[in-house]
Amino acid sequence: MEEHELTAILEALLFIAGEPMSLDKLAEVLEGTDTGRIREALDRLRQNYDAAGRGLQIVEVAGGYQIATRSECAPWIKALEKIKTATRLSRSGLETLAIVAYKQPVTRGEIEAIRGVDSAGVLKTLLERRIVRIVGRREGLGRPMLYGTTREFLHYFGLKDLAELPALKEFKEVAETLPEHEPASELTN
Repeated sequence: MEEHELTAILEALLFIAGEPMSLDKLAEVLEGTDTGRIREALDRLRQNYDAAGRGLQIVEVAGGYQIATRSECAPWIKALEKIKTATRLSRSGLETLAIVAYKQPVTRGEIEAIRGVDSAGVLKTLLERRIVRIVGRREGLGRPMLYGTTREFLHYFGLKDLAELPALKEFKEVAETLPEHEPASELTN
């Protein structure tokens, strides 16, 4: 195996491993390749990363080698993690969002009647993420706020408009095959 091939293979192995790989483990994978030759190739790879000023580096840690991000990139990596975390919805968030999407405009009381639990915190989170918005107030006692979905909701789920939501009948059929389908069956009432 030529040097450039060995270097490319080592880079791929370190990338995929996700944990430090010892010279012995790498030699085991690269049957018949001497650990000294592997170390030289890793040193070359490390120098290539350093010379190019890349965001990644080859580090020797915990008795092995690993591809890691450079500390200078930490602020942007943290920002990405915040965005990723912010885009995930909990089960209660998804339940509440489904109710809003199919029953809009809907009040918090109506959502709680379907879910059977307090939904104030979940609604606050959905409002902060701009997936749900206040669309008005219902006439009558207390004039409760009405909630509806936003353009961000459509974007989040890759929908052109609300007409692309699956029919409740389809949703109910799928939900009934799942072990816990009580909240979904109440959606169709």
